Amino acid sequence: MSNLLWRLILIATAGVFPIFFFIKENPFDTASFLSLEEKEVVAWQRARMQINPGRTKHLETFKLMQKNSEPLKKVNSRIVIGFPPVEKKLLTIGIASVQHPQGSYLLATLQSLFFASSSSERKHFIVLVHLADPDPKWLSQMISNISTLFKPYIQARQLVVINTPLKSYLSLKDLKKNFNDIPASVAFPSKQNMDYAFLMNFATNHSDYFLMIEDDVKCAPGFVTQIATTVSAWENKHWVTLEFSQLGFIGKLFHARDLPRFVHFLLLFHQEMPGDCLLSHFHDLLMQEPRIHFFPSLFQHIDNYSSFEGKFNSLEDKEFKENDIGSPSNPAASIYTNLNVPHDSVLINAYSLDRNFFYAKSAEAGSHLTVVLDIPAEVFRVQVLTGSDLKDKNWLKEGHVELGFDCTNRINDCDDYILLGLLVNGSLNKQVLSNESGKKVKCVRLLVTATSPSGIVVRHINLWTK
Repeated sequence: MSNLLWRLILIATAGVFPIFFFIKENPFDTASFLSLEEKEVVAWQRARMQINPGRTKHLETFKLMQKNSEPLKKVNSRIVIGFPPVEKKLLTIGIASVQHPQGSYLLATLQSLFFASSSSERKHFIVLVHLADPDPKWLSQMISNISTLFKPYIQARQLVVINTPLKSYLSLKDLKKNFNDIPASVAFPSKQNMDYAFLMNFATNHSDYFLMIEDDVKCAPGFVTQIATTVSAWENKHWVTLEFSQLGFIGKLFHARDLPRFVHFLLLFHQEMPGDCLLSHFHDLLMQEPRIHFFPSLFQHIDNYSSFEGKFNSLEDKEFKENDIGSPSNPAASIYTNLNVPHDSVLINAYSLDRNFFYAKSAEAGSHLTVVLDIPAEVFRVQVLTGSDLKDKNWLKEGHVELGFDCTNRINDCDDYILLGLLVNGSLNKQVLSNESGKKVKCVRLLVTATSPSGIVVRHINLWTK
């Protein structure tokens, strides 16, 4: 690892340490009779001696490199949702998100983060999301979805969303090919490294610690308390990162004070390898050789497809334990209804995971409220709660819930429904038995089976998915 780290340092310091100076500028060099390949080896050794062969000098050299690199001066990350916290927090949870060929899990990840945390835990962290895809349509849609679904957390300054214009990025043209890679396979991790760097650069001053996760994970309940307890136990020990997941860049905890150095490291070597691999060399630079991983893992990967080209890539952390069904996931979806809706009632509130609710003036027999998932999913539990907190007030007395499947690619409905269960006292909380056909659920429909004498309130339609 140490030798590879030296190679990375020398690659990035061509302007600071002239590696091939002796080959081109000293014609009387005793190695002048060697082949070009042999001369490069000699030049490597001499350049290495110029710096210092000791590991203790790595960081000093890296600091010098930082002074000679200015990639952050043109970065213009901007807040598109929310406001930074007024007071410094214990923890910033960072997510860099782009479009995925098979659909986005970002909303489900955010829901898992907030619902796996108590109200007292949420006071000690902020979630920082970097929407890093240049597609303006996707960016606009994600801003709208996040603003609607997570309004309480935005207002509480617990969620901030940023975007970095593409002009702030280093060029992705003529990138170095390390293993005869195709250009696209080099460009993707190179840009991703910059996505991470700009996210961390923005996060530097908002908390004492920074936790990196991906945009397609679910969280163990109480993960914040477990991390805080671990940090307290390791307060007087040296560490660069503490790992709360075995996978990639998920669940990696940094001291916020180390972020500027790692940001520069990512930008200097963005062409060399993916960020999680660069992290191991950053450990070596700061004198942490073994990984410090805690069990059980607190985060689980939920996307079965690679972000690059949508290739199937089922990554699962075997050390992630689920003691109960946890919080609902409510994957991204659209909501449709033919109920009589007043102008000030927001339909998405029926599906949101906060305290908001949806109200309909009347509910005629045969009317419905249908959740249509953006991506069909394996749903294993459904909960529907109607009525206000006041007993027997505005709940749907007669209705049932159906699961829908789609064989003809309909956009806003399904063509095949099966009965899941009847509402009892305005509610349903039911496990979905395994479907022998193997088809995934696309629609969840609340169907009114008898006209209600008054308006109805739909507090929650909650889905648990695998």
